[in-house]
Amino acid sequence: EYRDMREKYEDDFEAGMGAEAIKKLLQQINCEQLSTQLREELQNATGQKKAKLVKRLEVVEAFRLSGNKPEWMIIDILPVIPPEIRPMVQLDGGRFATSDLNDLYRRVINRNNRLKRLMQLNAPDIIVRNEKRMLQEAVDSLIDNGRRGRAVTGANSRALKSLSDMLKGKQGRFRQNLLGKRVD
Repeated sequence: EYRDMREKYEDDFEAGMGAEAIKKLLQQINCEQLSTQLREELQNATGQKKAKLVKRLEVVEAFRLSGNKPEWMIIDILPVIPPEIRPMVQLDGGRFATSDLNDLYRRVINRNNRLKRLMQLNAPDIIVRNEKRMLQEAVDSLIDNGRRGRAVTGANSRALKSLSDMLKGKQGRFRQNLLGKRVD
């Protein structure tokens, strides 16, 4: 299908995959123009279409008034949380017990380095695409392990705790460490 479209439209046809393609589309959005256009469409709309336009206008206005750009929703640079929150503890036998987050970060770093190396070597497009997919899966498991199908497991076949697991629930960072503390 891609080849057919490429032949038919030649230079007028462009196809992309993944976050890069979505980011490119988001960069083309002009919130000022879109807001004006939606307001015009809203004047003639009724019923379900009107409700849909109102929701869309609310999102566009939120971006416009906050000064944020839609393409900023795509993560290019992944922040790393401080080492105090993902500690390594030395055990008796000289071995280390490490936080699950360290393993998940290591997976992201290894995949990213491998992708860089493949791109420098001008590897075939299918291999680069596969590595990008694997990098995306590593980032997904770091942010919310198990949400996207099978969870990444550690050495003992236990699902690793992701960033969202560290925050949510009764044992999470907010309820366990930050809320309910007495203040002088």
